[in-house]
Amino acid sequence: MPATLKARCLLAACAAGMMPAVAAVAAVPAAPARAAECVVPSKPGGAMDLTCKLAQKALNEKSAASSMRLTYMPGGIGAVAWHTMVSQRAADGDTLVAFSGGSLLNLAQGKFGNASAGDVRWVAALGADYGMIAVRADSQYKTLADLLAALKRDPKKVLIGVSGTIGSQDWLKMAILARSAGVDPRALRFVALEGGGEAFTALDANYVQVVPGDASEATLYAGAGKVRVLAVLSAQRLPGVLSNVPTAREQGVDMVWPIIRGVWMGPKASDADYQRWVRAFDQMEASPEFAQMRAAYGFYPFSMTGAPLTAYVKQAVEDYRRTARDFKLVR
Repeated sequence: MPATLKARCLLAACAAGMMPAVAAVAAVPAAPARAAECVVPSKPGGAMDLTCKLAQKALNEKSAASSMRLTYMPGGIGAVAWHTMVSQRAADGDTLVAFSGGSLLNLAQGKFGNASAGDVRWVAALGADYGMIAVRADSQYKTLADLLAALKRDPKKVLIGVSGTIGSQDWLKMAILARSAGVDPRALRFVALEGGGEAFTALDANYVQVVPGDASEATLYAGAGKVRVLAVLSAQRLPGVLSNVPTAREQGVDMVWPIIRGVWMGPKASDADYQRWVRAFDQMEASPEFAQMRAAYGFYPFSMTGAPLTAYVKQAVEDYRRTARDFKLVR
């Protein structure tokens, strides 16, 4: 399978068909009287955190009747939040859980046990993100070529901090890059961490030398001058803080890694509650105000809800499973 992961790049095609901005965020239907909740299935500081904060900001600020609080439920690279909701809070109609392409990759590899994409109700995609490769601002690696050359010389000398374990999307990003340079991914040294926030903390402390994380996370640190982003894994350069960072393609590595960002809810939530949230996100995401908020959080246009999102997620899980088989991560 080519490094561009073309099967998964239907995300870009979906984004192109994004609903037109015909409704104002202020038109979001009234939320329930009690505060809604967005569960972050990782520690604070990563892109999962940003996903819930974007939903919270858009809903809280643009609807006087709406209120949303954040809860952090890290553990098992998302497995703890998944199983808690499915087994204990399956019928909760006012709790959403953040997910990403990494969550779908974990499902594809069986990292949530026997769970499948059909076990929960997929509510909304809030935006897209892209992979990136970061080092400390004072790192000896100035370009992606510098890093790949170091890995070819001696992969054991470079500690790579990843969110998750072997087979996580951070692991796969680095494995694909290494393989493009003729380096066996099994020779790389990875440090498993819980979420992007923890990975960047480890990078700042020089506990690891490389983080193959996400562009949205990098915007939090690159602007402050703490990190150097060597490459973004998008088809074109990204706007904003990372606008001067070259793509991997520009540097001779044909790799694009898009990441969906969104929320789901428990499998036994009523149809009325599910459709209420789908309508709320449909209207919210169609507005220019939401587009501005999304950009401020480092995400890029990708809007999809309800049944179309459910179909997209199920297909993405199958695509990730094929990629995992290519690296012999699943049978």
